[in-house]
This record gives sequence, C-alpha cells and structure tokens, in this order.
Amino acid sequence: MSDSLAGLPPRYLRTPEAAQFLGLSGRTLEKHRTYGTGPQYRKIGGRVVYALYDLQDWAERGAKNSTSDPGRVTVHPAKWLHKEPGRISPARR
Repeated sequence: MSDSLAGLPPRYLRTPEAAQFLGLSGRTLEKHRTYGTGPQYRKIGGRVVYALYDLQDWAERGAKNSTSDPGRVTVHPAKWLHKEPGRISPARR
C-alpha cells in the first residue's frame, strides 16, 4: 500500500469508478470478477465494491521493467484460466 494512503480510511469504489481508475471498461472488470482473474472485491449490502488499495495492488502485479521481464506475477486476461468439467467456455456460447 502506498505511503500516501497511510492513515486514511479505506476508500471503496463501485465497479464503474474502479474500472475508470484502472483504465478498463466496467464490463471487463465484471468479467475479471466472474472468472476470478481480477482484483479482490467485497459485497456490501448486495453491492460490489473495490478497496482502492486492492485495485492498486492488482495493477502492480503486472509491473515490468522490459518486455523480457517475467515480472512478479502475471495479470491474466478476463477469460477462463482452466477448463472445468461440464462447463462451456464463454467463447463457445
């Protein structure tokens, strides 16, 4: 977490604001949530919210110094990462 956020209460963003913060569309962020490839989120009163520090942490996972840098962790695209038995992939629907 950034030192500039230290001491402040956690800031929660709804999907449209979180997507804008990350430079993604709201739909892409929803897909990441569905596939389990996106940032951690919370459900409060039936609403999905993202903590600002979780969005920053998820985005930092994709940090690289060069095209040959493998990075710390891979930030996957918004799609199924593995086949589940009996599950139809979104591309075939």
